[in-house]
Amino acid sequence: MPGTTIVVTNFYICPTNKKKIILVSSSINERDQMLFISTDEGASFQRQPLSFTVETLLFHPKEEDKVLAYSKEKKLYVSTDLGRKWTLLQERVTKDRFFWSVAGVDTDPDLVHMEMQDTSGGFLYVTCLIQNCSDKMVTAQFLGKIDENSLTVQDDYIFVKVTTGNRTKHYVSYRRNEFVQMRFPKYALPKDVQIISTDENQVFLALQEWYQTDTYNLYQSDPQGVYYSIVLENVRSTKQPEENVLIDILEVRGIKGVFLANRKVDGKVTTVITYNKGRDWDYLIPPAVDMNSKPVNCKPPDCHLHLHLRWADNPYVSGTVHTKDSAPGLIMGAGNLGSQLVGYKEEMYITSDCGKSWRQVFEEEHHILYLDHGGVIIAIRDSSIPLKILRFSIDEGRTWTTHNFTSTSVFVDGLLSEPGDETLVMTVFGHMSYRSDWELVKVDFRQSFPRQCTEADYDPWKLTNLQGEMCIMGQERSYRKRKDSSYCIKGKSFTSVLTSKPCQCTEKDFNCDYGFERAASLKSEGDRCFADFWHDPSSPPYDCVLGQSFFSSTGYRKVVSNVCEGGVNKQQSSKQHTCPLLPPRGLQLGIKGESLAVGPGDDITFVVRQEQGDTTNTKYQVDLGDGVRAIYRNLTVTDEPIQHRYEKPGIYRVTVKAENPAGHDEAVVYIQVNYEAPLQEVHLEVVPIAGRNKEVNLTASVLPATANLTVFYWWIGDNLQPILTLENSLITMFSETGNVSVTVQASNGRSMVQDTKTVCVFDQFEVIPLKFSKTLDTINPNIPEWRDDIGQVVTKILATVTDIPQESLVTMVKPGLPTAADLYVLPPENKSDKRNAPVDKRIATIKQTFNENNVSFIVRGGLIVLVNLADPDPGSGRGTAGPGVWALAVIFVISLVAVGAFILYKFKRKLPGRNVYAQMHNEKEQEMTSPVNHSEDTQNIIQGEEFIDDDLDSQTLGNHSGVVLSINSRELHSYLTS
Repeated sequence: MPGTTIVVTNFYICPTNKKKIILVSSSINERDQMLFISTDEGASFQRQPLSFTVETLLFHPKEEDKVLAYSKEKKLYVSTDLGRKWTLLQERVTKDRFFWSVAGVDTDPDLVHMEMQDTSGGFLYVTCLIQNCSDKMVTAQFLGKIDENSLTVQDDYIFVKVTTGNRTKHYVSYRRNEFVQMRFPKYALPKDVQIISTDENQVFLALQEWYQTDTYNLYQSDPQGVYYSIVLENVRSTKQPEENVLIDILEVRGIKGVFLANRKVDGKVTTVITYNKGRDWDYLIPPAVDMNSKPVNCKPPDCHLHLHLRWADNPYVSGTVHTKDSAPGLIMGAGNLGSQLVGYKEEMYITSDCGKSWRQVFEEEHHILYLDHGGVIIAIRDSSIPLKILRFSIDEGRTWTTHNFTSTSVFVDGLLSEPGDETLVMTVFGHMSYRSDWELVKVDFRQSFPRQCTEADYDPWKLTNLQGEMCIMGQERSYRKRKDSSYCIKGKSFTSVLTSKPCQCTEKDFNCDYGFERAASLKSEGDRCFADFWHDPSSPPYDCVLGQSFFSSTGYRKVVSNVCEGGVNKQQSSKQHTCPLLPPRGLQLGIKGESLAVGPGDDITFVVRQEQGDTTNTKYQVDLGDGVRAIYRNLTVTDEPIQHRYEKPGIYRVTVKAENPAGHDEAVVYIQVNYEAPLQEVHLEVVPIAGRNKEVNLTASVLPATANLTVFYWWIGDNLQPILTLENSLITMFSETGNVSVTVQASNGRSMVQDTKTVCVFDQFEVIPLKFSKTLDTINPNIPEWRDDIGQVVTKILATVTDIPQESLVTMVKPGLPTAADLYVLPPENKSDKRNAPVDKRIATIKQTFNENNVSFIVRGGLIVLVNLADPDPGSGRGTAGPGVWALAVIFVISLVAVGAFILYKFKRKLPGRNVYAQMHNEKEQEMTSPVNHSEDTQNIIQGEEFIDDDLDSQTLGNHSGVVLSINSRELHSYLTS
């Protein structure tokens, strides 16, 4: 329309042909949007109206005329003629979660990966071809739903994540093979994962663990991206306004294996560098003089150089650190000298030997552009005011020349070089005012160089780390650079790498394997990798198949892409083993859609999963509870669904038994035909050992904590008739010895979840209270799995030291802090039925072992944890299976609490949500089901605040009314409906 002012909102440049540019523009009222398309680097534009509002464009990585466009209506469009004509590809696509095919990995260049929302509101990972991408033609590539905004396609890898309840699992597909769960250290418990790098057949990622708020830990993987080991802790992170997270780590381009990172420890941010992909890290050495050749007062170890590692919002303006593949060793960045990084100082520093020595070049931050393989460095001051001068250097920043690139000052929006690393022509993008037309200013430096360079114009230089070592990543590398006195063009034929020669392998060429880490605090052990307490190096991997073989790890693995030869081999002592027939473990039975409450006649799909053990040689017996039974083979491998329909209302006990010659496992789920939609999760807390005819407290913690009326169904053993309560705890007794299964279901009338535990019942046993070194509290995530693993470690060590059979000992770590435990000493098999057994000599042996400090283990960071008796003379006698006299006091307290809770309910009309866990010897401690939560309230959950009603005093013990209902399902239904 004549006279209409056009506002350019964004611009995109084809990565394979930078002459092709697309400007996204709109009118002042932002109602009409159009594209301006150029094929001659902005010299002329063709106007193309749009029928949708563009949020982002994505060029094809190989075919320059193919473009994807994402609209504000969550629709994805495709163009095969550089944006002149558009076709709707798919609807309900997640923003920034669509990817073109990857050359060399995907078979079809027209394939598109995307995350889309299905009709039920869940999110799926699907692919399709741009020629036909209707709902019927998309192909689901991941079985089941994924988390929103979790799909990432990068090089050989595809990543997704799945959250169930409050626990998230991350999955990876390597070179488009089946998805496999990513294996982090067992108690990393990730709150968030950010992919840093995926080149050279290895994944670098930043993982925020359960205890971190503004830092992440850096991990590296094996070539398949499955097993991860930590390489650097406490890397700083910042959260952007649109919930984007930026991690302060930068891969230095041009020389593989070099990374810069900013660590935040005790509030101080410092910059470190690695030359061997995270195996070793060092501080940056400060320059001796400033830009005016005056000495600086900055000496290690109290003072170093620190750099800001930020990315620019505009992809055509460099961030605070600039590197380039065609200019190896050349790094230019903004930062400061001192004991830590500060935000108010952004001086510019440069290195031409990959970080070994630095020089100051400016006192203010500048945007940087490299031309002619780094032979010319362009610098434009980062300023909010219009500019008309730039600076350039042809001697790696030692001297700078000022150049007026325009006669009228412009606001600089971006810098762009012509295609090819050898170019000496650049373009400045800018505008005269915020409402003016686009200004393109071309600057040509070719006239500054009279000739092409020859071999005599170059000097060699060898890459070394900060210690001067030349063997880096297993090889000595020699490069060449132009002499400062040579004014010539490097040109298209220039190559920077001169020679490379492999070195003999040393200890520094090996990193810690999965399940191992270095303990810097144990200096006497040298640079040794220790197995984490939860990891057994000799056990077969979870996916070990009968007949195949595996190697038991020595604790070390060669750094990926390291090319050293001969010398030290830290992996040579690994032994090859044949995979045994593994018994099924971690059998899980659920319903697709997660609901345990359904309506009569609803189609139900049962899903069986198995975390560990052999599946190909395992038989699965399924009983659906209404007379229908079936036997399956390879059930968890083929993901064959079990579909069923219940016609009559009621409660159905569905069981799956997995069995092979090595062992068996069983999963049970109770289906209630009547209700809808589940709660998130319920966690059952119960002591693992109980005495026959002794009172035991069962406690259920529900997520999310809710003030609504919740009914708890308790199944003891195989009894189909549950006990119903309106409180989340139940005191019960077991009349027979042996293993008893306890299941709890929580329902609020609209939803239902369940958990199951097994209790071993004996006539006699001993309980010995234990305590741990305080260092263990700092790494205690307060979740059941961690407590189980610590208990197993203590049991195993104690059995080894005392020669008492491990089957006779059970260590149960209690919830909460300080970390404490109870050691259960079970009766010998030949005495299990004797009521009046003689004094157990094992007790004296156990106490002496603890008193002599013979039970200890190593946890993360090399911390040594000592286990002692909680009391030098605990006085725990035989048969301490029940609370005894203390039960009366507890019942009295519970009664008082019940009266208080009833009064509060009458006046506040709201039940408090704190859950109380009662041990067998009547210690009540608050339980947290998991610190992992992907919301802003993660830390509150860790501290237990999620379970406290804000309306109640913090001393109130919670929602125990003391009422136990023993009514059948029909009576409950009448109660709920009334």
